[in-house]
Amino acid sequence: MNLQQLFTMQKELDNFIAKTQNIEHDVFKEKGLALMVELAELANETRCFKFWSTKGPSAREVILEEYVDSIHFILSLGLLKGYTAIEKWPVVEEKRDLTETFLMTQNYILTFISHPTEHSYAAIWQCYGLLAYNLGFTFEDVVSAYIEKNEENYNRQRSGY
Repeated sequence: MNLQQLFTMQKELDNFIAKTQNIEHDVFKEKGLALMVELAELANETRCFKFWSTKGPSAREVILEEYVDSIHFILSLGLLKGYTAIEKWPVVEEKRDLTETFLMTQNYILTFISHPTEHSYAAIWQCYGLLAYNLGFTFEDVVSAYIEKNEENYNRQRSGY
């Protein structure tokens, strides 16, 4: 599976949500904010910035689910702007401090929301490739969790989430 297949799955989910929720307005900024919130939730589960606490990170599965929540919104934002040419998972094998990586990613997301260029969109993907590497996630991990969460998102819509 490549990113094009994920874009296709996300497009189908976005269309289902738009129909189910009767969404007719531009939701770019709402999805941008949702991505920032999901990134913050991911950071919270890693606890990388919590210097005041001795408690460790959440379970790997919890962190992966939060990571994949972000992937849904990255794909969705790309679909809204027509930036779907990315085919391969961004492999960025570089050990980096997680706190610095989260801050850098947040900056690129804000840049993209303010100036949605294809270059700023690609930068978000590179950051998520870097995050995946530093969190120990493979593309296979991400795809498997994405598929699972995608189905959960459909079920949520069907049950009036």
